[in-house]
Amino acid sequence: MRMGWDMSVLVAFSVTPIGAGEDVGELVAEAVRVVRASGLPNRTDAMFTTVEGETWEEVMEVVRGAVAAVEARCGRVSLVLKADIRAGLGGRMEAKVAAVERRLT
Repeated sequence: MRMGWDMSVLVAFSVTPIGAGEDVGELVAEAVRVVRASGLPNRTDAMFTTVEGETWEEVMEVVRGAVAAVEARCGRVSLVLKADIRAGLGGRMEAKVAAVERRLT
């Protein structure tokens, strides 16, 4: 679905609790809960969560909230982030994957 936005900000990020042991699934789930509650388009896979919004501020507020949720239960957090900021239509999270899939068939 292409959204009629003036700007599309895609951010892929990973929040890792440090010093919480080997099984960090519950802590990572706290970050994902924040992302899903934001109402922004998002996708979580084995390594990253991607969120899409209209503005840098909107998306980074979600990232900050996700980090804070993990930090509340663990004193140290590592954050890896990659961003793609582009003027034009939204819906790029799905469109970019679909473009690759079309080329694979």
